[in-house]
Amino acid sequence: MSDKPGLLPKLLIVEDDPGLQRQLKWSYEDQEVIIAGDRDAALEALRTHQPAVVTLDLGLPPDPDGVSEGFATLEAILAMRPATKVIVASGHGARESARRAIALGAFDFYHKPVDIDELGLIVRRAYHVATLEAENRRLAESGGAVDKVLGGLVTQSPEMIKVARMVERVASANVSVMLLGASGTGKEVLARGLHNASARADGPFVAINCAAIPENLLESELFGHERGAFTGAVKMQEGKIELAQGGTLFLDEVGDIPLPLQVKLLRFIQERVIERVGGRKTIPVDVRIVCATHQNLDEMKSSGRFREDLYYRLAEIVVRIPALKDRPGDAALLGQYFLNRFARENGCEFKGFTPDAIAAMADWSWPGNVRELENRMKRAVIMAEGSRLTAADLDLVNKIDEAALSLKNAREAADRQAIRRALSYSDGNMSLTAKLLGISRPTLYDLMKQYGIENAA
Repeated sequence: MSDKPGLLPKLLIVEDDPGLQRQLKWSYEDQEVIIAGDRDAALEALRTHQPAVVTLDLGLPPDPDGVSEGFATLEAILAMRPATKVIVASGHGARESARRAIALGAFDFYHKPVDIDELGLIVRRAYHVATLEAENRRLAESGGAVDKVLGGLVTQSPEMIKVARMVERVASANVSVMLLGASGTGKEVLARGLHNASARADGPFVAINCAAIPENLLESELFGHERGAFTGAVKMQEGKIELAQGGTLFLDEVGDIPLPLQVKLLRFIQERVIERVGGRKTIPVDVRIVCATHQNLDEMKSSGRFREDLYYRLAEIVVRIPALKDRPGDAALLGQYFLNRFARENGCEFKGFTPDAIAAMADWSWPGNVRELENRMKRAVIMAEGSRLTAADLDLVNKIDEAALSLKNAREAADRQAIRRALSYSDGNMSLTAKLLGISRPTLYDLMKQYGIENAA
């Protein structure tokens, strides 16, 4: 269960009751137990010891009779180390607290009073899952087709490898980065890779999906709020920007930020200070901003739905991520990666794919990109009966992509792929690209404009 042979696995227990602290520590003699009694002590222990598993009592001081401080601690732990398996406990509104904790990213939940045997089973399962995930990361990092710096990026596509190299180059620069690509292409994976390759890697990586939060709550989520700022604001709450202090703030679906809030975000980027909702105090915050969207921000700028001055602050470097259908060979490679991962998580074994499954993955256009592939693989691993996954297991039998049957579309797809490959091979040199394709430079420019291909070099 430990990351290194011969070392005891680390378990952080966040509990303010001294008696329960002693009971839990005694019950886990086969682990290195670290005790913390409040949020500050828990975060310091997380930074120092980096435990894989944390048990967290939601009733922490200064709110021991409620859950607000516990939830704030949960969010802070996951913001600092998202892979941590946090098991939460509370006697306060247990069912509602359980749902909320799981929604925020907790691994599991148990009720008080504590049943040591039950909790022990949950802790062991948490270590098991954490170990599998660590093994998957190590396998990915050691694979020949995986980018070594970005870690979680699984690819053999020249187009995607070029994107990864670009992210590596900009990671050390103090610039904001905008990731553009369709939903499910791996924008957050690249954002995390950029953070891990930067000088801020030891700081938190805080992500917020701007499209998933109601407009009237988004300002508070980003900037935090003071007690009494609005109905229900019973205590001060730090926002995502503050939580990212010293690290990276990832604004996913930044195109969904409403115009009034765009003004406040622009002011923060320019002055690097914030004011919480309902507050007057300016708070300096040092964060790097990485943002992403699948929307066409050029069109949004033209229609007045996205501020041009904010765009240029956020898009000092623009990285365009290709769709899965434009990454030849990656569907099968990622399919094998997800097959290994989900098979281990579900305690089963597969020998791989049948030839019809490999052909189906290569032919499918993957409108949902990597996220669609991941979902199909997860379902197939659970439902499949044979030792190899078939096209039927992946629900790709008779899934005819009508667009792919068009000769015109097929020719255009081949043209796009050839141009992107040549650009990648020539490292963006237009003269060499045209020579490789056997066409003139004016023809190359015309084709790139026709197909919406940009030279990212």
